Amino acid sequence: MQKIGVFICTSCNIGERLDIAELENAAKEQGAAVVYSREALCSKEGRAFIEQKIKEDGLEAVSICACSQRVNYDVFNFDNVAVDRTSLREGVVWSRFPLGEEGEVLDDSAEYVEGVTFKDELMALAKDYVRMGVAKLQSYNFPQPYKPEEEISKTILVIGGGVAGLTAALEAAKAGHDVVLVEKEKELGGFVAKMKAHCEIKPPYKNIVPPIVNDLISQVESNDKIKVYKGATVAQISGAPGLFNVKIKQGGKEIEEKIGAIVLAAGFKPYDASKLSDLGYGTIKNVVTNVQFEQMAKEDKLVRPSDGAPIKSVLFIQCAGQRDENHLPYCSGFCCLASLKQAKYIREADPEAKAFIIYDHMRTMGIFENFYKTLQDDPGIFLTKGKVVSVSEGENGKVKVVVDETLLGERLEIEVDVVVLATGMVPVTAEEPVLNLEYRQGPGLPEEELNLFYGYADSNFICFPYETRRTGIYAAGAIHQPMTIQQAIEDARGATLKAIQCLVAIEEGHAVHPRTWDYAYPEFDLKMCTQCKRCTEECPFGALNEDEKGFPIQFVTRCRRCGTCFGACPQRIISFKDYSIDMITNMIKATEMPEQGYGLYRLMAFVCENDALPALDMAAYQKKSLPVSFRIIPVRCLGSVNVSFVKDAMSKGYDGILLLGCKFGENYQCHFIKGSELANRRMENVAETLQQLALESERVTLHTVAIDEVDEAVNKMKEFNEEIKGFEENPFKGW
Repeated sequence: MQKIGVFICTSCNIGERLDIAELENAAKEQGAAVVYSREALCSKEGRAFIEQKIKEDGLEAVSICACSQRVNYDVFNFDNVAVDRTSLREGVVWSRFPLGEEGEVLDDSAEYVEGVTFKDELMALAKDYVRMGVAKLQSYNFPQPYKPEEEISKTILVIGGGVAGLTAALEAAKAGHDVVLVEKEKELGGFVAKMKAHCEIKPPYKNIVPPIVNDLISQVESNDKIKVYKGATVAQISGAPGLFNVKIKQGGKEIEEKIGAIVLAAGFKPYDASKLSDLGYGTIKNVVTNVQFEQMAKEDKLVRPSDGAPIKSVLFIQCAGQRDENHLPYCSGFCCLASLKQAKYIREADPEAKAFIIYDHMRTMGIFENFYKTLQDDPGIFLTKGKVVSVSEGENGKVKVVVDETLLGERLEIEVDVVVLATGMVPVTAEEPVLNLEYRQGPGLPEEELNLFYGYADSNFICFPYETRRTGIYAAGAIHQPMTIQQAIEDARGATLKAIQCLVAIEEGHAVHPRTWDYAYPEFDLKMCTQCKRCTEECPFGALNEDEKGFPIQFVTRCRRCGTCFGACPQRIISFKDYSIDMITNMIKATEMPEQGYGLYRLMAFVCENDALPALDMAAYQKKSLPVSFRIIPVRCLGSVNVSFVKDAMSKGYDGILLLGCKFGENYQCHFIKGSELANRRMENVAETLQQLALESERVTLHTVAIDEVDEAVNKMKEFNEEIKGFEENPFKGW
């Protein structure tokens, strides 16, 4: 057993509301070798004091009983010494208050139940937390960095040679990395290379300029650190980050490359305009798409497709097949700018020509409003909000468009030479395989992920914008989200940075987001494995495959350390050095349980460290009171909660258990994708466990909250506390 020292801070109201001597005794009774109390442990002097005692006493582990684990984590970091944080500030003295009937805060001497003051219960809570901290360290093993036996590759694979892919390749090369770029077309440049011009991507954002992609292509093809495969596709990706083995098909040959991380920038396809026959496409020759019109402009052939006559008038229909549940339900973001730009083509080619733009909403994001204003000042460009009622053949080869619900409320009939449909973006991943992963879960990104945003490889996170559910693979450009050229360039830079960070994490032996600091990883004791496949099936990140006998095969550098496999395993054979079944069991057993009959209910809460715990910390900063009956154990993710935790807590005598985690569903925000959803599914197993113990199923429940839903988190805990009081006390209490 490690030599453990406990350090109790007396600042921030801790010394005012708690009996420090009792806390010291609780730590010693639990097995701490030494216990020290002093004020301001987070100060320079406080940290120096801890370092001195670690050295003098030969401590291998320390429990810092002070503020939340979410603050001062850099202060309480000591090399080669295990550190646990016991939250006496946010978890006890700032969040537990005796309240009167009107919600007013009473003195701690107020009666809690007959013969027991609130101070008694507050001290019972604080002592439990101190004991739990020591018990945790008694089961703690110091994590060691994972270092693959095979040499790690630092080469970055970029899939796609458009603006995003070219930018990603150049940024990676500038950072010193070798790059392999794979482009399926025979030439680089993507859609931008097929353009006549585009809006400028720097101030004043009022003009159109030649495609920037030409310069990017030149830079890539002259860079010695970038190897380019044109007319090629990725046939297979196996292995894991740092150790990817990529097979590339080119001209009937197959080439293998060792790759460290991947930037997925495969781009988009235009929406299939053949589905827009109601707007005249495919039936009226002079109705074209914005992509076709761009090609006409690039070739200097601004003439009617039907007879080659010069275009004197053109009408643009915005959101053609977009923001429409029958087609694309979303806005593609670039189309309004594209139509404004193409209207400018017509005006520059013929000052007498006219352009009409019919829109539902004109969207020119950010500073591109300057370009929109420039076109508004052009007397030959007419813009109006309206609904296109019909598109039909007019006289003399013209196209007649009927528009209703205009800004002036008038119904318009407009005859023009050409109608341009502003069709949107569809990500390549929605229609064809790109990655061809050799993963148990399939060759592409998970279907659930693609369904988040209609086929886009979007993480759906503000805090992790580039991540996909395949570690080491980062999305950029129009395969990530609909975006403009400027946005694609910025996006590619961000994705490349994340790919480089991933390689650094692998080299140093720790996890990537969101537990970037975590050196621990799941370890399997396969002697007791029953090949139930729960771990391999439930892993959200494809970090596990199976051998021919059904045993799990680990790919550690794919792993995000969420503990979902740990929570899934019925045999309890998976553990982390710093997070194990024994550790949580010992923490539960370390708490003291009052005897039955006093009305002193005890509740356990397993709280996700990503959203729910920050929400509760914020509640503490706002001095919102939580029920003093709750003991909170932070967990990596609700997906890491093993059913054995529930059984151990109920057997100990806890009257109820609350699982509080991130939201899940269509707009999920679980940091580990499916953790809280999987925990919810496992509630059936929990119900069976409670049935075996002859306890009501309502004693265990799960609630989800967002990080900013502070009041919701507090209310859920209060509601559960009141609900449990409707039951008799747990019959196991006091055994």
